[in-house]
Amino acid sequence: MSKRTDEELMALVDKATTGDKEALETLIFSVQDLVFNLSLRMLGTFTDAEDATQDILLKMTTHLSSFRKESAFTTWVFRIAVNHLKSYQKHLFAHQPLSFEYYGYDIEHGQVKDIPDLTQNVDKTLLAEELKLSCTNVMLQCLDSESRCIFILGTMFKLDSRIAGDILGISSETYRQRLSRVRKKMASFLSTYCGEYGQGKCRCQNRLNYAIASHRLNPQQLDYASATELSWQAMLDVKKAMEDIDDFSQQFAFCRPYESPERLKSLMQNFLDSMTLSIVKNN
Repeated sequence: MSKRTDEELMALVDKATTGDKEALETLIFSVQDLVFNLSLRMLGTFTDAEDATQDILLKMTTHLSSFRKESAFTTWVFRIAVNHLKSYQKHLFAHQPLSFEYYGYDIEHGQVKDIPDLTQNVDKTLLAEELKLSCTNVMLQCLDSESRCIFILGTMFKLDSRIAGDILGISSETYRQRLSRVRKKMASFLSTYCGEYGQGKCRCQNRLNYAIASHRLNPQQLDYASATELSWQAMLDVKKAMEDIDDFSQQFAFCRPYESPERLKSLMQNFLDSMTLSIVKNN
């Protein structure tokens, strides 16, 4: 996620819409990590986040000439991404909805004992960390899409309530009220059930084989362990570009930012190499 001011991004928009391919490439790669992290939290898995990010960046590209500069560029990109993700139906959990009741029941009654070792000689500490990050991210799917989006914008990206409300099409006061409610719901669940982030009895180290047996963890595909973590400064740069003035909100430790996977970067580069800029200029 490149560190660029909104003025610099605006200048790149002007160049891209007049046919400057290098400017368009810089724009895309400036916001790619931003869109990927929003998609990852909204959809729950790396694979679905990669696919949705590609869709969103293509939509951004083909609608670039419609950007009227009435908001920060990153605010405009967020709005496109949020509208796309709230109605996205191609991800795993769109047809397998989760609930806090289901999650809680599974923690209380899941048969974690008497399962053979399925870790395939992969380091158990590494597997436990992967399960922790995966589980807490998937847990966001227990929220409806609007509440999930509010939680992510307020907790991970720490957006000013005016900006977040504008993105979601609600008042800043309504946004603050809903954010407070959804944070309390998330914090209550973690405190009750999760032994990693709360006082619950669930410990990732004890549930590795159960998670593998139920296909929630694949020792041969550790997405979080293989991802490159971004510094929180990258998130602060987004805040600055969006003219944020609020204090930091409570940090939920599992909301870590990551660089976009290499596969996604390659896909976007291939698109840029093959496209004609008339798509940007004429739409």
